Amino acid sequence: MYFISRREWAFLALVFLYSFIPAVVGLVRLPELFGAPAIVPPNPRAVINPLPITLHILGSSIFCLVGALQFLPSLRRYRPALHRTLGRIVAVAGCVSALTGLWMTVAYAFPDALQGPLLYGARVTLSLAMVALIAWAVVAIRSRDVAAHRAAMLRAYAIGQGASTQTALFLVAMVLFDTELQGYSRDLLMVGAWALNLAIAELLIRRAFAARRSGAVT
Repeated sequence: MYFISRREWAFLALVFLYSFIPAVVGLVRLPELFGAPAIVPPNPRAVINPLPITLHILGSSIFCLVGALQFLPSLRRYRPALHRTLGRIVAVAGCVSALTGLWMTVAYAFPDALQGPLLYGARVTLSLAMVALIAWAVVAIRSRDVAAHRAAMLRAYAIGQGASTQTALFLVAMVLFDTELQGYSRDLLMVGAWALNLAIAELLIRRAFAARRSGAVT
């Protein structure tokens, strides 16, 4: 990909590094789900019903890692066919990630220390919102509304990257409090991670809108 600028390579490196822990831990867990010895701490819910979490890990990894490529201006400019092909893959992966996340939220029995009403409601709401945003992005690009397409996908990507921000915030919390958060504090941190991602997405969308408006005026 010689056409990608150094700045874009730096962006990709940052996203891949940010996504590294949740993506790699998830992928490392896959052999455990099919009977191999556990490499990371075991998840009894996943072992009992491995299908949703397996699909969730694969869908989320593709959505977060391949999805980062879709934000590169150089890819859209010089490889539009590749951008469209990857877009279809990312859209499917994002829907798989969201729907399996919803599946696990409803079907798995979580102890109160790991999921209270706040986190349950957020997971259900954001899973459905992510699917709706991806669907809207598809409709928008078919209508040639590029701005709406990009805004919808950025919001969906912000939801999909929730696990990365949650991991970062958990590490900070463990350093500050020297303990792993449980119960309502844990739920609040996880919901806050999604809120932070969506707030950043909105700032980026507003900045892009202002730049387009300024260009149109001049």
